[in-house]
Amino acid sequence: MKKALLFLFIMLCAISINAQTIYESFQSRKLNTTRDLKIRLPNNYDPSSNLKYPVIIVFDGDYLFEPVVGQVAFQTYFDKMPESIVVGLVQGKDRFYDSYHDEVTGLPIEFGARFYDFISTELIPHIDRNYKTSKFKVAVGHDLMANFMNAFLLKDDPIFKAYVNLSPDFKGDMDENISNRLKWLKEDVFYYMVTSSDDVAPLRNGILEANQKLNQVDNKALKYYFDDFEGHSHYTLVTGGLSQALDKIFELYKPISDREFKEDILTYEGTLDTYISKRYKKIEDLFGISKPISEDEFEKIVKAAEQRDDVASLEKIGKLANKQDPTTSYGTYYMALHAERIGKTKRAKKLYESALDLESTPHINKDLILLKVEGLAVAGDDKESDID
Repeated sequence: MKKALLFLFIMLCAISINAQTIYESFQSRKLNTTRDLKIRLPNNYDPSSNLKYPVIIVFDGDYLFEPVVGQVAFQTYFDKMPESIVVGLVQGKDRFYDSYHDEVTGLPIEFGARFYDFISTELIPHIDRNYKTSKFKVAVGHDLMANFMNAFLLKDDPIFKAYVNLSPDFKGDMDENISNRLKWLKEDVFYYMVTSSDDVAPLRNGILEANQKLNQVDNKALKYYFDDFEGHSHYTLVTGGLSQALDKIFELYKPISDREFKEDILTYEGTLDTYISKRYKKIEDLFGISKPISEDEFEKIVKAAEQRDDVASLEKIGKLANKQDPTTSYGTYYMALHAERIGKTKRAKKLYESALDLESTPHINKDLILLKVEGLAVAGDDKESDID
């Protein structure tokens, strides 16, 4: 019964992916032919909206597109990564020519060089013109196409900010070129690579050698991640690799973790409104998307402020929350909490009463606020007259 339900779920997901996928034939002047594309837009995609989305370019879209779309759907459902536009390149019999390279350098030449130009000067501009894209672009490739996509990293201003190498088949000096380039990159770049115990032996050996070189790169701009799975083949490592890669690449986007709470927030020097503002500004700068601070995140930094006995942060967090959304109660509630903590009872009572007129939230509802008002009334007003 369980197997039948699982099979049904997989079939429904496959139908959903196909139903929401745009199939397009793109005429390329560089290649003097048409190329088939698969394009998956976010569920709530609105071309008139100001929202912008990261773009994931999937080489070998014949077979890699659906696994990538499935993993993106899974992680966005749980808010572990931003909704993204996924573009799959159907390569088929052209794959050999697309990946054509110099045997010494490993870099694209002839047919491969034309395919490289097609990606950078035709495909990417086409996607940017027609869809709501951010500047954050991810390249995903398997074996030969993973080797090919690394060539984009060697440009002065790489168009991809993240590289997902699924059992890459490094050619010539490509691994050496990569490690040398990553030493000098100044802007953040994410680089993920995976192999497995049952991977193709020559590929696995080359990947392990490349991993040794990349581990020696000392550059804070580089976010390097490596996995070596046990028992997976050259093909079955793909799904696990995609899961791990997207999880690592978009780690900053995810809600505050227990580790971040303990190691970064509790020890932060300065008020916590500054910490959370910088965190979300980095999300915007890195991924090119504007993400509002959630009430859950505000609750976490308020909890941290209380654990730190950091009364000053409470008021500033409240002001930040009110600036983001003045219609909800939690910003005013935090400011009232600050006034109560410093003994300004009249001001606290007035602020709590003001919060009652605002929209309730899952954490701060009217019952909670009324308890605060009643508690202050029982305690009695202090002699303070300054309620400004």
